[in-house]
Amino acid sequence: MSVLRRSLFLVIVVVLGMVAAACGGSSTGSKSGADSGPVTLRLGYFPNLTHSTAIVGIEQGIFQSKLSDDTLETSLFNAGPAAVEALFSGALDATYIGPNPTINAYAKSNGEAVRIISGATSGGASLVVKADINSASDLKGKKVATPQLGGTQDVALRWWLKDNDLKTDTKGGGDVAIIPQENSQTLEGFKSGAIAGAWVPEPWATRLVQEGGGKVLVDEASLWPGGKFVTTQLIVRTEFLNKHPDAVRRLIEGQVAANAFVNANPAETKKIVNDAITKYTGKGIASSVIEAAWKNLVFTNDPVALSLTTSAEHAEAVGLLDPVSLDGIYDLSILNSVLKAQGQPTIPAP
Repeated sequence: MSVLRRSLFLVIVVVLGMVAAACGGSSTGSKSGADSGPVTLRLGYFPNLTHSTAIVGIEQGIFQSKLSDDTLETSLFNAGPAAVEALFSGALDATYIGPNPTINAYAKSNGEAVRIISGATSGGASLVVKADINSASDLKGKKVATPQLGGTQDVALRWWLKDNDLKTDTKGGGDVAIIPQENSQTLEGFKSGAIAGAWVPEPWATRLVQEGGGKVLVDEASLWPGGKFVTTQLIVRTEFLNKHPDAVRRLIEGQVAANAFVNANPAETKKIVNDAITKYTGKGIASSVIEAAWKNLVFTNDPVALSLTTSAEHAEAVGLLDPVSLDGIYDLSILNSVLKAQGQPTIPAP
């Protein structure tokens, strides 16, 4: 081969390589048709202790620092169904949310709309009752509250009562009348004696004890293997995940960093979270309540998949969910890639 021909050959190879690189993308984990440029990521979360990871990630700028050139827009929600509707409408790209709203979203969309991409919080829910109630049978003929019909705690209560041979229905009938209502109403109703107990998340369980004179009859952690069950997890619109996997990776890097901050700095985190909740809602949480409630929460990137699938089975058993397959609801590939890159243990795929 002549010098001239050899030179032309090398130029062609270089040009072809450049074209291939341009077409193939440069980001690990990118999917076909994905857009790896800067995007606007709209993130939802709740003003709750159980969403402390999200609050810290936002208030400390952790998410934005990881998202870099992406624009982060945040929205506050008070209930899972509202966040799900925002996802369905395309007004939200990802959100921190409880397990049962996630299951409902997945079922309603025939497994298409959402994916669970990380855990956030485990634990922190209890059945708190009046001092004279010592067993499930003592609740017969009484009223017990939950935050929302078909919600995570509502399913847990109905299943526990069923397991103790007590009947319920969605209209407040049966052996035990279940009253879905706002947690603030539950506290007032418990104080006044209008209800005998409530299955609620933190900090409301602790408030019922400290302010209402109640006692914990069932710590939900005692009902799960290893005491682990999902309370808050991070989900994303499937369409956004497919189109912007790089942005989702940066969000997950923020999730992992925020959880690391929470676990390494509990005292500072409690102040950050309480200050934020005060800013969001106009009312903070008593320090004694935060201290007691915090002991019942575990901040983890593990979404505790077993508890989600079991909760779905429980919801079906008590008539709150039609049979649904949850195959494909998890996509932990990016989370595990992030954890592996940081030398942390990965989470087995469900």
